Amino acid sequence: MRCREVEALWDELRSEGMPSLRDAVKLHLLSCPPCQELYEEYEGVAFCLSSLATPEPSCDLSKKVVEHIADMRIKSRIDPVQLATVISPIGKLYVGFKENRITFIAICRGEGVAKICEQVEKRLRRQVVNTDPPQWLLDTITSFFHTWKFDDSHVDLSDLTPFEQEALKAAAKIPPGEVRSYTWVAEAIGRPKAARAVGQAMARNPIPLLFPCHRVVDSSGKLHDYGYGIEMKARILQMEGYRATKP
Repeated sequence: MRCREVEALWDELRSEGMPSLRDAVKLHLLSCPPCQELYEEYEGVAFCLSSLATPEPSCDLSKKVVEHIADMRIKSRIDPVQLATVISPIGKLYVGFKENRITFIAICRGEGVAKICEQVEKRLRRQVVNTDPPQWLLDTITSFFHTWKFDDSHVDLSDLTPFEQEALKAAAKIPPGEVRSYTWVAEAIGRPKAARAVGQAMARNPIPLLFPCHRVVDSSGKLHDYGYGIEMKARILQMEGYRATKP
């Protein structure tokens, strides 16, 4: 069940050309931690609602909503994310996975495993269990740094919103060593006015490297921003063979 009109309005809210009132709301959200917490909470509720099957006209919808949220909570307890440490050419990686599918990657910045576990639980709303890396995971990471490609059967985006999934899958189509703009990604998913929303999806990307938000830049071609710093973004692109063109 998903209201397409509400979805369109929500994307418009986060897209370019917003009226001044909406700009003010966005600026407030960026600077207000309590509002950010509420935003994330209701984003989670919206995701739960979007996952519900279309109800029959006579059904008790409120009961179905409660049951679905309860099922999601149970699932988070019985299907946790396993977190392993993997050494890569760019340093230590924390890689989260469920069965044989990667759900989370973080480049170590010295914050420690406990902090990473908090990030996983907050972003994916699942419990985390520390473990040793299985061989398939080591092979997947090793292969990526040799080919800059990955087998999409070894990744899992199911905990993300449909918009985030579309944006990240579009970014994965950017060839290694090349860059594209946020607008390019927005147009690739049929949301030409949602460049800002794409930027937010890239900033919240739980599987960087494999879903290469580092290949997404601003409209001028500048590297813009990266959660692990511009230097790391430039380093990864250089390893892929990217050479910035001088104006």
